[in-house]
Amino acid sequence: MPQNDKPDAKARRHEILKTVSQIARPDAYVLHEAIRLGGDEELRRHGGALFLSAFAAGLSIALSLIVPGVLKTHLPEGDWTKIITSMGYSVGFLVVVLGRQQLFTENTITPVLPLLHDRSVKTLWRVLRLWTIVLVGNLLGTLAIATLIAHSGAFEPSMQKAFAEISHDAIAHDFGATFVKAVFAGWMIALMVWFLPATGSAAPFIIMLMTWLVSLCSLAHVVAGSVESFYLVVTGAATLADYGWRFLLPTLLGNLFGGTALVAVLNYGQVAPEVEETREVEGKRPD
Repeated sequence: MPQNDKPDAKARRHEILKTVSQIARPDAYVLHEAIRLGGDEELRRHGGALFLSAFAAGLSIALSLIVPGVLKTHLPEGDWTKIITSMGYSVGFLVVVLGRQQLFTENTITPVLPLLHDRSVKTLWRVLRLWTIVLVGNLLGTLAIATLIAHSGAFEPSMQKAFAEISHDAIAHDFGATFVKAVFAGWMIALMVWFLPATGSAAPFIIMLMTWLVSLCSLAHVVAGSVESFYLVVTGAATLADYGWRFLLPTLLGNLFGGTALVAVLNYGQVAPEVEETREVEGKRPD
């Protein structure tokens, strides 16, 4: 797309977001367009900026291990304890999402909508490029912060013990069970992304609710879970093979399926007739 078209796209997204905020119950097409135009902007971002944002997200998401670990250390044992500690899991997501940092699971829906809108090899390549940069940045960030948590001496032994106990669940299941857990996690996070344009000032509550449920149900999230898995690896409680086979591969596949197939594709399906009708009226824009 020519450079002088970019401000028009941004202005159009701004107008749509303004419309969303003014409508009590925006319809599916309005939400779709708000997310699609946002995804289109992400696909056009510079690779270096994407990587730095993704690396920052990998660091920030460590709060989803640190805060539950601190809560676990100071709370008595009980059936209700997990309900409280799981709330701490939301803190990392609040920082990442509200801080507009790049998180891989958010990108299972936002760039997929432009791809469904323009099913071309060029757009597919842009999506794969975005996914690769963001995932690598996220994972390197989680490895760096997990190493600091384990070896910096910033956390007391009692907290380190709590971190290890929480982290063990990430690699405690077989490939199939982890994949299914990841499908549900990818579905819930993608639904959260779909809801956000319509939530306005309630966005923090929606983020907290959906991510709290992910933690409470012990579901598998490829980025937050990588902090936990890498923590076990750098402390010698697990191997890289455990991380790769028991966590990373099934979780990555499950999150992708849950986000793209169960949310992006299905939600696109309900607005596809309107999208095609709009494209026919406006004409296909030059890329």
